[in-house]
Amino acid sequence: MKRTEIIEKLREILRAADDRNQDAVSACTEQSRLVADLGFSSVSMLYMVIAIEEEFGIRFENVGAADFQTLGDVVDYIEAKLR
Repeated sequence: MKRTEIIEKLREILRAADDRNQDAVSACTEQSRLVADLGFSSVSMLYMVIAIEEEFGIRFENVGAADFQTLGDVVDYIEAKLR
């Protein structure tokens, strides 16, 4: 799966995880910070992790929310797990 495809799927997941930030999520880039730029709370982050696990068929292991500061961090993790 291409990186751009992962990002687009993540945008869909992020829009579903927190419907208050639709415009910010639609315009987000790999440098967008999940909390500071997109305003994600711990609850929306948890929902995002569950949705990513289901969408991509992966599991988040030995990581915490602090390990993912930007959208790019999440993409990197997904890419590594899909290899």
